[in-house]
Amino acid sequence: MTSRRHDFLVTAFGFSPGGVERDPNGSVVHGEVRVGNQTIWLHRTAEEFGLDSPRKGTTASSGLVVLVADVDTHSQQSRAAGAKMDSTPQDIPYGQREYGARDTEGHCWWFATPRKPA
Repeated sequence: MTSRRHDFLVTAFGFSPGGVERDPNGSVVHGEVRVGNQTIWLHRTAEEFGLDSPRKGTTASSGLVVLVADVDTHSQQSRAAGAKMDSTPQDIPYGQREYGARDTEGHCWWFATPRKPA
């Protein structure tokens, strides 16, 4: 976790900044971003906690789904800011329109807008 990665999430994915916590040496240990009234905690890679970057392996083990007002506009913003796009916005049979992207560290994110029933 670096302040640069925190800022990427704010710029690319439209999160509100929640701050970056540093240790006495100035190294980032924790950051937060917000979407609506929800806070997402971001932690540095830390061997003692078993936390590592998805870029160091061949797969990701998890991801987050975030609801947004307009998934198509959100996708364009993310792409323009340099997010790696895993999929373009598409209607999903379980009732939402969504797309997938990765941040600079390789974490998976899905953004979705619920669809109105036909």
